[in-house]
Amino acid sequence: MTEKEKMICGEYYSANNQELIHARNRARRLIKKFNNTLPEEEEVRNKIIKELFKSTGEKFYIEPPFRCDYGMNIKWGENSYANFDCVILDCATVNIGNNVLIAPNVKIFTATHPIDPNLRKKGLEYAESITIGNNVWIGGGSIINPGVSIGENSIIGSGSIVTKDIPSNVIAVGNPCKVIKTLTK
Repeated sequence: MTEKEKMICGEYYSANNQELIHARNRARRLIKKFNNTLPEEEEVRNKIIKELFKSTGEKFYIEPPFRCDYGMNIKWGENSYANFDCVILDCATVNIGNNVLIAPNVKIFTATHPIDPNLRKKGLEYAESITIGNNVWIGGGSIINPGVSIGENSIIGSGSIVTKDIPSNVIAVGNPCKVIKTLTK
């Protein structure tokens, strides 16, 4: 397997591999263009995101500045929105559902490192996919950690650190993020 294949599959890989360096540099060039657009250049920004991401809905909006590692592992749902300063480390797949609202300064991290210091010294890392269901609202300054799924219709309170899966139809807050209320229809 290539280092890229290992990365996407959640196995240990070396991020210093030339293929991955090239992919990150490609993403950084596109992100620089995206972040340097004028406010009225929404069509230009959307075209760049469609080139950068694995897939998008027809209607979506991402406020600059935005950052990601690769872009190629992000699936962005229909009518989903990210406010200023969103960062996505997409070493593994990040699935953003439809009608998702992401407040300012939200960080989504698939990248992680081995517990064993000897493996870290070798420069190895791995990644775990993240899924954010339909109709989720993530409050400002929240951090979504590797391997987490957030169920549909749920709300993550501002400043939360999501370290474990969050079920559908709940409000969850805190560090670590915990369910505080079940939502009823």
